[in-house]
Amino acid sequence: MIEDVAIDGTNSSDKPRRGRRVRMTGAERREQLLDIGRTLFAEKGFEGTSVEEIAAKAGVSKPVVYEHFGGKEGLYAVVVDREMRQLLDGVTGALTAGHPRELLEQAAFALLDYIENYTDGFRILVRDSPVAQSTGTFASLISDIATQVEDILGLEFKARGFDPKLAPLYAQALVGSVALTGQWWLDVRKPKKAEVAAHLVNLAWHGLDGLEQKPRLIGHRKN
Repeated sequence: MIEDVAIDGTNSSDKPRRGRRVRMTGAERREQLLDIGRTLFAEKGFEGTSVEEIAAKAGVSKPVVYEHFGGKEGLYAVVVDREMRQLLDGVTGALTAGHPRELLEQAAFALLDYIENYTDGFRILVRDSPVAQSTGTFASLISDIATQVEDILGLEFKARGFDPKLAPLYAQALVGSVALTGQWWLDVRKPKKAEVAAHLVNLAWHGLDGLEQKPRLIGHRKN
């Protein structure tokens, strides 16, 4: 499907004689609407964003949005699914072989990297999902990541003589603490990312009783 659009962003049918027309394929239009929706959902949330505003930003009529996504809910669902996959792939991809403490560092850095590089996406994920959206909540995403960490912890527990059945509990606790800290860091952005990661791992690795006064990173990531 090819759609005609004026260079000023208006639909060709709205201003048939103004500006040079460029052609946008259906796939390009879909990506444009996703980008616009992502920005608006991050800024205003699901309830605060309207189909009218999405269409206006894209320079199209409301039926075009419905044609591509069936409505605001459909657009939101695709945006959330993409962000979930982006974050989950980043975290699981960062968990490479190494010392268990370094694995914690890798997980912390992966989440903080996502927050830093995909801020709009993270803001969308930490907002409450609409009633019509049964999946894609931040809690479900954190649960998915914790499941990946759970397998690693289970092996470590077994090697150290601990009960591997407790690995899911610890995985949720570890990933949850990093995720909530990430929400806080999203706004304050202090201290620096590497320092945040070091303190998170310090608490997770040593516990309150054995905290290092000046925690260090043992992996190759230093920023």
